[in-house]
Amino acid sequence: MVTGVPIYFKHRQLVLPGELLAEGNYVPSGAAYAEGNKIYASAVGLAELREKNIVHVISLSSVYTPRVGDVVVGKVIEIGLTGWYVDINAPYLAFLPVSEATTRFVDIAKENLANILNRGDVVVAKVLIADVTRENLVISIKEGGKLGRKREGTLIEIDPAKVPRVIGRKGTMINLIKSSLECDIIVGQNGWILIQGKSLEDELFVARLIKKIERESHVPGLTERIRKLIEEYLAQKKKE
Repeated sequence: MVTGVPIYFKHRQLVLPGELLAEGNYVPSGAAYAEGNKIYASAVGLAELREKNIVHVISLSSVYTPRVGDVVVGKVIEIGLTGWYVDINAPYLAFLPVSEATTRFVDIAKENLANILNRGDVVVAKVLIADVTRENLVISIKEGGKLGRKREGTLIEIDPAKVPRVIGRKGTMINLIKSSLECDIIVGQNGWILIQGKSLEDELFVARLIKKIERESHVPGLTERIRKLIEEYLAQKKKE
């Protein structure tokens, strides 16, 4: 235990799922979650303290290595003087400069950046700079299209190594789910996936499908099993 502060781990200490990491005014990041004022690990990983109050756990299942051009889903963790620090499931936080968040001029001396993006906001971004040696990671959300802040949807996390299987060959798996349930699914290369459906019930069902794909990615016949589950779900909804 680190003395003097309510933190129960040393830098880069190996932690287990459900392990209590900290108590008090801390923000969870990576494979960590909050219950009240307590922070716990959600996966086997390495715990570290960032930016004085961010408890981050690097999952050891599969660490996402950012590459320039990657489209990622992230969550705003902290607001800085000239931009925002965003958790994109990488070994370190990404920085989103004001100039890469909006096309309009922002006077950072006068404007409250929380009015543009606030803590907890979910964004879809593109990686602009990924210098691992210097821990320099810069992202952008201003190109339009699917990039930007997302106000609705269900956010889930999978092993980044399983992203290609969730998408499927030539997009077959993800398009099957999207077209059948008339929903939008943004799959980040970092393993974070945003589901936007007609209802919360649909979003949670899609989340279960994606987690099933993650678990059974090595088992033959997965696409047909997913198709059957979708058909059963839609048939049940018609009866209700």
